[in-house]
Amino acid sequence: MAKTQTVYICQNCGRQTPKEMGRCPQCNQFNTFKEEIRSKPKRATKPRGLSGDSQPQRLSEIKSDVADRIHLNIAELARVLGGGIVPGSIILVGGDPGIGKSTLLLQVALELAEKQTVLYVSGEESENQIKMRSIRLLEEDTKIPDQLLLVTETNLEVVEQHVQQTIPGILIIDSIQTIYTADSESSAGSVSQVRECASRFRELAKKKGVVVFLIGHVTKEGVIAGPRVLEHIVDTVLYLEGDRYGAYRLLRSVKNRFGPTSEVGVFEMREKGMIEVPNPSESFLAERIINAAGSAVVVTMEGTRPLLVEVQGLTSKTASSFPRRNANGVDFNRLLLITAVLSRRVGVKLFDQDIFANIVGGLKVNEPAADLALAAALASSVWDRPVLADTILIGEIGLSGELRQVGQLAARLREASNLGFKRAIIPLRRKQQGDLPTGMEIVAVRTLRTALDESLMRS
Repeated sequence: MAKTQTVYICQNCGRQTPKEMGRCPQCNQFNTFKEEIRSKPKRATKPRGLSGDSQPQRLSEIKSDVADRIHLNIAELARVLGGGIVPGSIILVGGDPGIGKSTLLLQVALELAEKQTVLYVSGEESENQIKMRSIRLLEEDTKIPDQLLLVTETNLEVVEQHVQQTIPGILIIDSIQTIYTADSESSAGSVSQVRECASRFRELAKKKGVVVFLIGHVTKEGVIAGPRVLEHIVDTVLYLEGDRYGAYRLLRSVKNRFGPTSEVGVFEMREKGMIEVPNPSESFLAERIINAAGSAVVVTMEGTRPLLVEVQGLTSKTASSFPRRNANGVDFNRLLLITAVLSRRVGVKLFDQDIFANIVGGLKVNEPAADLALAAALASSVWDRPVLADTILIGEIGLSGELRQVGQLAARLREASNLGFKRAIIPLRRKQQGDLPTGMEIVAVRTLRTALDESLMRS
């Protein structure tokens, strides 16, 4: 018995979709789809993979020609990718809705289309919407490159035909969850569809040397939607993070076969798109109020990049029998740990205080090096004694109230010195390090109590 498949056809423009839709994305007419059941032709089985005639080779005889990377004028993106785009790579970009994924990749398409053919495949937005955005992103009197091609399509087989006809150097898929293939009977966005479509795009990238960018949706937990194998298929996984209502965006690399992982690029969302922030530390501290109680500065490491961020703490006497604990940008359990250490080891009375912790700029700081700055901000708020304006605090706090070492201390201190900080509170080291900046006063302490005495203004 022949297998059947159900398709829905728009009676106005003839567009076919695997599931019924209230409005046709092509002609924008409502309630025009009609169900049609078709016999699904039996496909001849064929070997799948990167090639069908592979032969084992001696590793010592394989030529190690390193392909030249594609240069990008967007330096922050190039930094995250490891210096540029590797031909034949497949890159997955994820992030919350409205965070700027499509805007960033459209900027990449507009730049690269000056040198080679770029095919932008959209399964979510119309051609008019993308055209309006591209005009907004370009400078005045700047023409849209002729080699930038745009198509609205969700059928994988049709997309492959467009690739065969246009032979692009760059292929952008927005998004992988909207693409479906007739080889799978499930709906677009399902586990089998996402896995199959991603595998086909990987074969396309490796066989033809096409760079493939995939935009991926994320779940409410903040991870890429679909099967976990999707992240294993691609060469690079990038996350675009930040508060959608804030200005700053962080492009974070969590997997990169052609460069370092955990690298971060910093952008600012403006009317002209994603604008690079060459000195993010200075931007994050630009609106800091000097000598304000409840504020401290820490140098956090994002990959190999040191960033100075402001940690804020606010305490307020509560009328409730259950004081509130609110953490924004820091781990909630870490906040509870620091609160307990402050109460037990230092004697800071917090049992009747509502506590709010915040990282300025919409950033998320998860490393333990920010413990000391957070503790100082909370103690500063309780005692109403500001942290010294030219002082930074770096260190992990243990349960006994001791300070523990953190990694890449020299790089952190050099960045702070370059921005004008004259004093640093750090954990006491067993061995003196000679690579620390000489223009700073380094105060090495053993306990949290001593660090607070050295960093807070005298009452």
